Amino acid sequence: MKFFAAAALFATSAMAAVCPDGGLFTNPLCCSSILLEAVGLDCTTPTVSVATAGIFQANCASIGKQPACCVAPIAGQGLLCNKPAGTH
Repeated sequence: MKFFAAAALFATSAMAAVCPDGGLFTNPLCCSSILLEAVGLDCTTPTVSVATAGIFQANCASIGKQPACCVAPIAGQGLLCNKPAGTH
């Protein structure tokens, strides 16, 4: 049981590595679009651990979305989102 808790903690920390740690924009999300470079629409969490910007971008692209680092996901929307460094 402790193994699964440790694995979940590792996966969460690995996913947060591409977004600024300790700031507001700590939630990595894959969003269909980002309005005014601030609000992410139709956002979901990445399906794999995203330790690098390239993996994050590829994972989001595989489901037709773009990577975003957001303040808080609320009802499928990412509020106050930034494009992660190292993605285009």
